[in-house]
Amino acid sequence: MSFNEFHNVKADDMPQYGEFCLLELKDGRYTAGKWNPNDYKKNSLSGEFIRGTADTVAVSEVSKWHPLDCYDMTNCLNDEEINFINLGPEGEEIHSVIMKDFNSLEDGDFPKSEQYCLLILKNGQLSAGRWDEWTKGKDGTFVYAPALACHSMNTVWAWTSLSSDDFFEAEEESERERNREEELNRNPSVDQELFKYGTDIEVYYQKALEKLKKEYPWATVTQMKKVTPYAIAPCHGKLVFGQVSKSYYGTDIVTPWTGGSGADDFISFLCEYTKTAVQNSNPAEKFKYGTDISVYLAKAYDKVKKDYRWLDKKMLESSRRFAIKEVGGDLEFVRESDDNDSPMVEDCSSAERFIEIAVYEYQGIALRANPVVAEYPVSFGDINLYGWHLEKYVFARLKTGDYKVTVQAGDRVTGGTREFFITPYCFEAKTYEEFLDRYLEIVPARSFGLSKEDLLSDTKLKEFLGYQ
Repeated sequence: MSFNEFHNVKADDMPQYGEFCLLELKDGRYTAGKWNPNDYKKNSLSGEFIRGTADTVAVSEVSKWHPLDCYDMTNCLNDEEINFINLGPEGEEIHSVIMKDFNSLEDGDFPKSEQYCLLILKNGQLSAGRWDEWTKGKDGTFVYAPALACHSMNTVWAWTSLSSDDFFEAEEESERERNREEELNRNPSVDQELFKYGTDIEVYYQKALEKLKKEYPWATVTQMKKVTPYAIAPCHGKLVFGQVSKSYYGTDIVTPWTGGSGADDFISFLCEYTKTAVQNSNPAEKFKYGTDISVYLAKAYDKVKKDYRWLDKKMLESSRRFAIKEVGGDLEFVRESDDNDSPMVEDCSSAERFIEIAVYEYQGIALRANPVVAEYPVSFGDINLYGWHLEKYVFARLKTGDYKVTVQAGDRVTGGTREFFITPYCFEAKTYEEFLDRYLEIVPARSFGLSKEDLLSDTKLKEFLGYQ
């Protein structure tokens, strides 16, 4: 494909705002991007060409640009005999560039990860994008704009790679490093002092367990492994004690232990590292009311019922089922799911802590079962909550005559919402000021933005809450 309609970068001859272009850089490389001037109303040499998410080319790096949006290749795609396409007239003193070696995804030819490519789309248009590989040699997508806007595989007819850039070179170096690491780890060396008890990590856990049992007779390896466990794994060509996680590419990331030089040093470290998890797993504290889950759930229900007076046990049928089950040889509080997934362990150090978890679950169910009949949104100015901004502060009257408040805050990236039930204790106050003192113990001003003075001056809120 020959590109014959290049424009020099100059103020009176720049692309339209948002136009996608093939770019020749001042260093001779080729890429593409969408023109984003700093002032889109004027001819401007200030701006950048957007290639994708956090991926731009400054206009100062660009020598020439060639439009891509204005062409329609539909007729060419339907002609099986065609093998060369001219874009614009050729002639003397015309700056021309030929792109070749186009590939088809349907033939199983995929770009390398992070490679920026020129694309011929199945709708006849030209575009470009950076290959975001999902499964090596199987699937991915071409990212071309912020927020991961992309051309999916089934929209691309053919592609050819453009010049290498920082993103692609970093990915290539990362791949080379992964290959070097894989080669080093094929036959790792073994430090005999470090692994004098062998290379089975369970041996070291058992030796640490023997020490822990002297102080904590209930200790088990399962309890010890509640904190991120250690393994014996190859790293940089030698076996190490380390914590292993998976990278984006599915390879192992090993974080080596560096707290000593010998096997006994590691065993001592393992005792200290797991001690808190063992301390918090004392069955006498955890199951002090026995191993019948109904006893714990009854206590949670009674606690919630005191304030959420409309709660009945039928409402709890929608809750996730709690149980006491054996997991890894130890009894645990768990949540069971409706499918065949393994139960989720509630890691509680005491019976009281599990009851708190069940109380929180039941409170949420009770609030969802009590519909809102009226709302009063509190007015406020700009309130900064440690970098987040208060967005919503709404009191609601429920069908039963009770009240709750919904608070929402966020920043430019994320946010969160919480609901708080206003307990009957608050409304036992004889004055509105006393009510606010009690209310702000539940929704403190330092955490949620509105102080007693802010709320006290809101006469409509006072009336909404039933205080005259």
